[in-house]
Amino acid sequence: MAAHVEHATDTDTPTSVRALEVVDLDVRYGAIPALKSISFHVNEGEIVAFLGANGAGKTTTQQTISGLLRPTAGTITYRGKQISGRPAHELIGEGICHVPEGRHVFPRMSVLENLQMGAYRFSHVSSADMDHVFDRFPRLAERQHQLAGTLSGGEQQMLAMGRALMGRPELLLLDEPSMGLAPLVVQDIFSIIEQINADGVTVLLVEQNAAQALSIADRAYVLETGCIALEGTGRELLEDSRIREVYLGESIR
Repeated sequence: MAAHVEHATDTDTPTSVRALEVVDLDVRYGAIPALKSISFHVNEGEIVAFLGANGAGKTTTQQTISGLLRPTAGTITYRGKQISGRPAHELIGEGICHVPEGRHVFPRMSVLENLQMGAYRFSHVSSADMDHVFDRFPRLAERQHQLAGTLSGGEQQMLAMGRALMGRPELLLLDEPSMGLAPLVVQDIFSIIEQINADGVTVLLVEQNAAQALSIADRAYVLETGCIALEGTGRELLEDSRIREVYLGESIR
């Protein structure tokens, strides 16, 4: 694939409002560069996917946006407000919620208690928010008194997403939501992501399942060794021969 950034047709319309704008973002782990002056944006109401091999910088990008990592250089702007380097707990208050890779549920707490933890920034747990999560994830309602550590992998992923919804996100960061899940469960998870987006939540999705991610994404970026190598609409990248060969395993002659 090309080392320089390739752009598809600009999909922004005159009415597009940028929820998130990242400009010339650098992140280092000690002396090792993880992100190299990357720039991208996410419009209000979009699903934007980040694709790339392990170590390309996808998770680092999300962790820097959500305040888990501090950038070396560059700016991150959310709804016109500079958020670069602000701590994660402050950004939750701005409506940015992050579901990290690996789910990280509290295994010795019940499903209900895990969901309540997602609403910690509010003075009380809203029954309406809880009902909304149970509507999105009926399996969690059925298992609300069960210990989170006894749930299946798919159920734990649903719980991690439900816990984030309890924080009333306006920008939801999802890191590898399909990892380790059976194909039928993966379909359910991506269907729920579309439903969450239809509710008005902007989604930034990191995902190795390129076919699933591109099938629901409005736009997508491909990261290679800390640089953005390719960008376009979900449909354009899904039809791109290089994406099909490298990420979908198709043999292109």
